[in-house]
Amino acid sequence: MITMFDHPFIQHAFLAGTGIAAAAGLVGYFLVLRAQVFTGDALSHVAFTGALAALATGIDARVGLFAATIAVGCVLGVLGRRGRADDVVIGSVFAWVLGLGVLFLTLYTTRRSTGNGTAGVTILFGSIFGLAASHAWEAAVVGAAICVATVAIGRPLLFASLDEAVATAQGVPVRLLGIGFLGLVGATTAEATQAVGALLLLGLLAAPAGAAHRLTTRPYHGMRISVGLAVAVTWAGLTMSYLAPRVPPSFAIIAVATAVYTATLGATSLTARRAHTLHPDPPPAAGVPRQVTVSS
Repeated sequence: MITMFDHPFIQHAFLAGTGIAAAAGLVGYFLVLRAQVFTGDALSHVAFTGALAALATGIDARVGLFAATIAVGCVLGVLGRRGRADDVVIGSVFAWVLGLGVLFLTLYTTRRSTGNGTAGVTILFGSIFGLAASHAWEAAVVGAAICVATVAIGRPLLFASLDEAVATAQGVPVRLLGIGFLGLVGATTAEATQAVGALLLLGLLAAPAGAAHRLTTRPYHGMRISVGLAVAVTWAGLTMSYLAPRVPPSFAIIAVATAVYTATLGATSLTARRAHTLHPDPPPAAGVPRQVTVSS
């Protein structure tokens, strides 16, 4: 533990992981609030397809990652109602993107994989310990930019997320905000793929944010908790992987995130039961019938 940060690859992993986790925690909070977690899952598969498309055509995988995820994120917003992609739109795009992924995987493995045979696995499971210094700084800067952009639209986006009808009546561009937010989700997805991979990405987006929603009902406090938890689980996962080299960092990060959410779920449920025991619901007023459950 004392000498851990003497290694450059650990320094790069913590630098990139902090920026990526902060962006994922903040964007993930709005994903959970807006009930769009399935969108994050779909975009993680888009990331895989975009990276393979870039590799199959001889382009840097990161170009394909960002181009595909941001573009598809915006398209989902355009096709959805008021900038929110519904399940039918997401499912249709999901199936189409997976089909393209199979095509590009075939092209890549039959034409270009001889020079970089591990690239497909790296995209699926991440390679945060293999980031160069330039890529680590790039990830940190991109993560910070995503956080700044999310904070910039945070207040009207929160208004639109809680009550679309009232926000529209007040002149808030609900549809445009929804499309822009999904573009930010796409950028976060592309950046986070380098840390935890396309297969495990959803855990970093959903688990810290889900825990934050259970811990507080105050939105701004919840955003801070979500970001803090995402950064904390990333640091803990990287440390765990360093101490146990056989444990992949992506798995360690998601395992810690899942454990934190499970612990939060158990703690809040226990607190709610205790509160209900101490302060049971009052009996109905006179003249108000009790709720009756009819069983067949």
